Amino acid sequence: MTFRVTVLGAGSIGIFVGGKLAAAGADVTFVGRPRLLEEIRASGLRLTDLDGGDDRVAPSAFRTATAPDDVDAADLVLVTVKSAQTAEAAAQLADRIRPGTLVLSLQNGIGNDSVIREVLPSCAVLAGMVMFNVVHHDGGRFHRGTEGGLAVSDDPALERFAPLFRRGGLELGRHADLRPVQWAKLLLNLNNAVNALSGRPLREELADRDYRRCLALAQTEALAVMRRARIRPARLTVLPPALMARLLTVPDALFTRAAGSVLAVDPMARSSMADDLARGRRTEIRWLCGEIVNLGAMVSAPTPVNARLAELVEAAEEGDPRTWSGPELLAQLQAAREHTARHPANDG
Repeated sequence: MTFRVTVLGAGSIGIFVGGKLAAAGADVTFVGRPRLLEEIRASGLRLTDLDGGDDRVAPSAFRTATAPDDVDAADLVLVTVKSAQTAEAAAQLADRIRPGTLVLSLQNGIGNDSVIREVLPSCAVLAGMVMFNVVHHDGGRFHRGTEGGLAVSDDPALERFAPLFRRGGLELGRHADLRPVQWAKLLLNLNNAVNALSGRPLREELADRDYRRCLALAQTEALAVMRRARIRPARLTVLPPALMARLLTVPDALFTRAAGSVLAVDPMARSSMADDLARGRRTEIRWLCGEIVNLGAMVSAPTPVNARLAELVEAAEEGDPRTWSGPELLAQLQAAREHTARHPANDG
């Protein structure tokens, strides 16, 4: 049986995942922006990874569209739009999609699946996360630049599709409760803001102690808020989240010896937030650092570090061209934390 798959939000992640399914024999339609669709129609897809994988998919082996007009024929829909576009994307599917269709949200942040489920109550809507970074190169090449697979909420509806993902080389980690994984991934994704503000590739940024100290401040603050909210993030790294945040602060040479796997990143890889700023697009900062700020407000816990990161990214969205050195950014975050410590009544 050939599965029909619609990828709604054909950016780098959507094209890589959908392309791997097309290479595995699925009938895939990419729905997205004309710029990327024109590129892949002209060149086809080349899907590479840091482990040496190299798949090619001819233009004749997939379809492209700017709207999900044929989603009524889809067996599986992958939602890979930015979090801010989730409700709009789900609305595009309403009155078109067949009841019972599996809709898999492969998005950053917490709760996108709930937004989709509210709009599409007759569908099997599952939360998921892409645990790796994808770098887009010209000529239809999309490169997986970090380790990781797909994490999804376990459900019987996945059974018929599991062999397809397996043939596509996509590890499908199935979790009875995905929320701890989502919160753990959000902790890691707090680095998206640090990376975007640094103006550097991920490997270069993470090799710099001052940038890592910025990330450690954001993660430590987030963990304190999660504890107050009784949220226990899963362990996705070599150490538990709290110990990993401490390890980030050690000198560069020691960090490389103790956690070299963190630096096993393609030299050109940058965060998706950095890519968004480079293209003049709105970022997902409200669903990353902003999620910690909102949670802090709910449990009456201060979040000055994540709030300041969000402010700096929002300034960049408005056109501030500045990139921040490690010491400069660290000073900004420390000053925000110290101000809140001196004036706790003014927080939030």
